Amino acid sequence: MDKTQRHNTFQQIISPNADDEGVWIHQDAWFHLGTFDQGKEVNYQIRKKGNGVYAFIIKGSAEIEGQKVEERDGFGVWDIKDLNIKAIQENTEILLMEVPMTM
Repeated sequence: MDKTQRHNTFQQIISPNADDEGVWIHQDAWFHLGTFDQGKEVNYQIRKKGNGVYAFIIKGSAEIEGQKVEERDGFGVWDIKDLNIKAIQENTEILLMEVPMTM
């Protein structure tokens, strides 16, 4: 995958749909990676009703739904339709893992 595709946006790297961008897995899960400039704000839309998102800050720091998270911090949310994220530091790298919250 072309890493330049994730500059200031989320690039899908895992999906339950074989025809989607990234790797196909046999689960209702979507994983996205992004690298963001300082001050960049993005909105992530939940792909499937009932899913939640776990955000992991690989590098840098961000504000997710008003909460500051720093390098190696994780942040889980559910019962939402979208997720607001703002990079605080330059070159902030974030991994989003959207997964079902119920069986």
